[in-house]
Amino acid sequence: MLGLVVFGTCLFGIYTRPVDFLATVWPANAVMLGLLLRMPATASRYGWGAATAGFIAADLLTGSPLGKTLILTGANLASIGGAFVVLRMFPREAIRLQTPESVPQLVSAIGFGACMAGLVGSVANPILFSGTALGGWTFWFVTEFANFVAILPVILTARVIPFPRGASAKRLAYLAMPMIALVLTCFASFQIGGPGAVAFPVPALLWAAIVYPRFVTVLLTSVFSFWSLIALSANLFDKMVDVSAEGALISMRLGVSLITLAPLMLASAMAKQKDLIAQLSHLARHDPLSNLLNRRAFGEEVLRLARSCARQAQPYSVLMLDIDHFKSINDRFGHATGDQVISIAAARISACLRGNDIIGRVGGEEFAILLPKCRREQALEVAERIRSAFSQAPVKPERQVAIPVTVSVGLASSEDGSATIEALLEEADRALYRAKHLGRNRAEIHGHAPGWKSV
Repeated sequence: MLGLVVFGTCLFGIYTRPVDFLATVWPANAVMLGLLLRMPATASRYGWGAATAGFIAADLLTGSPLGKTLILTGANLASIGGAFVVLRMFPREAIRLQTPESVPQLVSAIGFGACMAGLVGSVANPILFSGTALGGWTFWFVTEFANFVAILPVILTARVIPFPRGASAKRLAYLAMPMIALVLTCFASFQIGGPGAVAFPVPALLWAAIVYPRFVTVLLTSVFSFWSLIALSANLFDKMVDVSAEGALISMRLGVSLITLAPLMLASAMAKQKDLIAQLSHLARHDPLSNLLNRRAFGEEVLRLARSCARQAQPYSVLMLDIDHFKSINDRFGHATGDQVISIAAARISACLRGNDIIGRVGGEEFAILLPKCRREQALEVAERIRSAFSQAPVKPERQVAIPVTVSVGLASSEDGSATIEALLEEADRALYRAKHLGRNRAEIHGHAPGWKSV
């Protein structure tokens, strides 16, 4: 597969390049490097061999002499290999542009790869194009660097982009504004011209980095880079720079590449910030011992869901659970073991629930569960399933003997969703108290005749 991808991207670069010169847009190297990093299984001798065959076949098929083909293939492989060796030294988060340090690390890797291509270019330019060694190094370095910057981040960050379903028209307009601004500033750079016109899209790209997810920003940045490189090749920037002068063309390509690094750095920093905010939010809303919602977060979630059930006249039920004789477990085995029992109990209870059920740790050994769209009979089945999960299998903490653990359950239901969540929690708590009073290891239903036996 890698060989076919390289072959196809080579043909794209060859057919879009100026006659008798190197390609302006050459995606093959960046695409191959990205696949080697995203799919490590391709980084084998067979993968490298197939890619080499793809490079050679594309050039020979389009009429290049064998000598020129081998030189260009060597430059491509040297560039990819150099960047690959450096990038392999960085952590996965850096390669995926998930940290503020990602872009400098990426630039160091592709800069090294571009230098390797430049070294081959310093030899090839006098032979193939009757140029100078320095001119060959400079042109090949800048061209390779520009293509890496334009394409590689897209491959490294590629993911499915979720469409904002249910978003209001105002929200959709807000999301569209950075993209519209990018189109308008690119158009303005053509119309106004001048040496500063290439920087017109920068504010729009920075705006996109703040508003959009990382991959969308990378995609827009890549589109801008491609647009700039193709426009240079088509001589559409004649108002800005004399593209017939090699020095001006090199400067323009390098300038565009460096401009695109700014939104990439901001997007990486924003991604890291969002991850940190998500971690802080999780810590603020979850109990660290059980990893369940804490009392405050559970109250917020069940209030929202209970109101939704009430609006739609849907039934919902509440369970209150308590680990029986938990104090004696702490006294006999120690608090560290008691903490493990809490953690294991939370996982065991969660395994008995549906994906849309809400569970929280609301006390030391007490848990609360809201079961949306669940009638009393169904909720009783859930309660019995949880109770049986404990009574039929002891809890085995690390470096401890198996400990018999049972739970008591109180249940309250609202068949039409009209009861408030506060009332149901109180009723379930009273049912839990009755279950403990009647001997524990049982489930009791609020409103049911006391003393019924569930085991």
